Amino acid sequence: MTLTLDRPTAVLAASMRDGVKTYGSGSAIVRALDGVSIDFEEGHFTAIMGPSGSGKSTLLHTLAGLDVLDSGSTSIGDTELGSLNDRRLTELRRDQVGFVFQAYNLVPTLTAHENIVLPFLISGQRPDEGWLNQIVTVLRLGDRLHHRPSELSGGQQQRVAVARALATRPRIVFADEPSGNLDSTSGSELLSFMAQAVNDFGQTIVMVTHDPQAAGYADRVVFLADGRVVGGHEDPTPISVLDYMKTLGV
Repeated sequence: MTLTLDRPTAVLAASMRDGVKTYGSGSAIVRALDGVSIDFEEGHFTAIMGPSGSGKSTLLHTLAGLDVLDSGSTSIGDTELGSLNDRRLTELRRDQVGFVFQAYNLVPTLTAHENIVLPFLISGQRPDEGWLNQIVTVLRLGDRLHHRPSELSGGQQQRVAVARALATRPRIVFADEPSGNLDSTSGSELLSFMAQAVNDFGQTIVMVTHDPQAAGYADRVVFLADGRVVGGHEDPTPISVLDYMKTLGV
């Protein structure tokens, strides 16, 4: 199944064509992606769902250039990742892609502010202070900027991770179970902000989740099974996601 957008003039933040990714060999080979073609439009929030082993995280990692397809192609904007050498791929991920994972991946010896601006410290560039202040204000981190991760709650640490992902104004943010380690209140606050980043800032977010509640914050849900796209659902709610999953048998 090929899942493309109905709007031919849509500007794409990321796309994959005929993506195949396998692990192992011989009788133990696993076809994590089996000919996936999919588009992600700029300024939209997409949730990727499916059972364990369906290829969700592999899709995310190959789209983000963290892993390499066996065959097929992946693009960020109009740049095909397979055409880039290691240096240019690293620069593209640094400049155009943001990452948020279930594990917060903060540097424990740095303050919240230092973690947020870490991409700039690495690249030697200067952050846009106005943009950073806007992110910090919306995420309610102003009084936590000088605290180290060990002094922050799980929800605060994940908000720092989201701020870091947005700090460079990336073309697209990839989030892998971002609310998975959070309690329901902190998770709802985080997902609400991510939806706000899409609606108010024009951010593009692609999120892997197993949770229909989390998927209900997205504009669209894409369903995977056995490494293939098996369905898509626009304007989801938690109940409509559950109902749709029943029709797909996933």
